[in-house]
Amino acid sequence: MPSVGVKIYSVFFKLFLRHRLQSLANAPLDPDVAAFGVSCRPDEATAPANPAFSAADGVASKDLHIDPNSSLSVRIFLPTPPPPHALLAHPRRASDPAPGAPYRGYLPRGAVSARRRLPIVVQFHGGGFVTSSSSTVANDAFCRRLAKLCDAIVVAVGYRLAPESRYPAAFDDGVRVLKWIAKQANLAMMSKVGGGMDTFGASTVEPWIAAHGDPARCVLLGVSCGANIADYVTQKAVEDGKLFAPVKVVAQVLMYPFFIGSVPTHSEIRLANSYFYDKSTCILAWRLFLSDKEFSLDHPAANPLAPGRGGPPLKCMPPTLTVIAEHDWMRDRAIAYSEELRKVNVDSPVLDYKDTVHEFATLDMLLNTPQAQACAEDIAIWMKKYISLRGHEFSY
Repeated sequence: MPSVGVKIYSVFFKLFLRHRLQSLANAPLDPDVAAFGVSCRPDEATAPANPAFSAADGVASKDLHIDPNSSLSVRIFLPTPPPPHALLAHPRRASDPAPGAPYRGYLPRGAVSARRRLPIVVQFHGGGFVTSSSSTVANDAFCRRLAKLCDAIVVAVGYRLAPESRYPAAFDDGVRVLKWIAKQANLAMMSKVGGGMDTFGASTVEPWIAAHGDPARCVLLGVSCGANIADYVTQKAVEDGKLFAPVKVVAQVLMYPFFIGSVPTHSEIRLANSYFYDKSTCILAWRLFLSDKEFSLDHPAANPLAPGRGGPPLKCMPPTLTVIAEHDWMRDRAIAYSEELRKVNVDSPVLDYKDTVHEFATLDMLLNTPQAQACAEDIAIWMKKYISLRGHEFSY
C-alpha cells in the first residue's frame, strides 16, 4: 500500500484539483486568451530553463516559443557526453564540456569533424489536458532524468490547455512539434549542402536539434493525458511518414495513459476513488477538454479501443512500452490496449509497479521514491533497444 504521507497528500491534492477544475469550468473565457491559448497556469510552480550544463546532472535546457500564432512552446534538454568510464576507449578530452559550462557545441569521442548525434525523445506532460506544463518543477526534473539516463535530447511539449483550447488543440500541437523537429533537421541538411539556405533560413535553425539531434531515432513519450497525445501523434506519423521526413518514430512510451470508456473495467470500478486522480474528477477534466457536442467516454481521444477506431491498423504501430501503477483506476484499459498490440506482433511490454499511484514517477512529491527512479531506469533500458546505434544497444 502507499505510505501514510502519500495518502494524506492525496486527499488534499484531490480537493485542490477538483476545486481548480470547477473554477475553470465556471470561469468565463476571454476570447483573446482562448484564441492564443494557455500552456501554463499562473499558479503552477515552474523551474527556470538553464542553458548551462548543470553541475548536478550535466543537462542543459532552454525554452522556445515555436508558433507565433499560439502559446505552443517547447523546453529542450541536452545532456553532456557520457562520463569517461562509460567509454573507456575514449577518455575525456579538453574539448568536452565540463559540468556547469555554457553550451558551445561538442564533438563525439573519437571523431574530429562530425558532431555527436543523439536520439530525440518528444515528451508530453500530464495534467488532464487542463493543468501542468512542460516547465513545471516536476516535469523539468523528470525530463532531466530522462535525458541523462537515455543520453538523448528531450523535447518537452508545452501544448495548449483546455478549456481555453479544447480538442483537438493539444493533439494538433503534438503533430506541429514533430513537424517542427523535421523542419530543423531539413534546414540542417540544407546548410550542409552549402548555398541551399538564405540568411533568414539560417536564423530559424535551432542549433541543439540541428547540430546534435538524430531525427531517425525519435521516441514519443507521454505521461497520463500526454500518453493519449503521444499515441495520436504516433498514429499520424505512421499514417503519413512523408509529412514528417526525416523524422522516424521508432518507439513510444505510454506512462499510465489517460484512457477511459463508457463500459467500466474492473479497475475502474474497484479503484474509482483511488489516489490523486479519482474517476469522477477525471471525467470532469474530459468535459473541459471535449466540447459538449463531442463529449463521450468512447471518443477516439479517450478510448483507443472504441468501435470504429480511426488511424492505421494496430499492426503498423511502433514498439510500445506501457507503464502502469497498482493503485490506478486507469490500469486495466492500458493493459487491454497493450494486449491488442501484442496480438498483432507489436513489441508492447507492460511495466507494472507495486504500491504505486497514478503519476508515481512524475509527480513532484514522488520523484525521489525508489519506484520513480526505478521506472525511469527501466524506461531507458527498454528504449535503448530502439534508439542505440547498431552494435551499441547495451552500451549503457
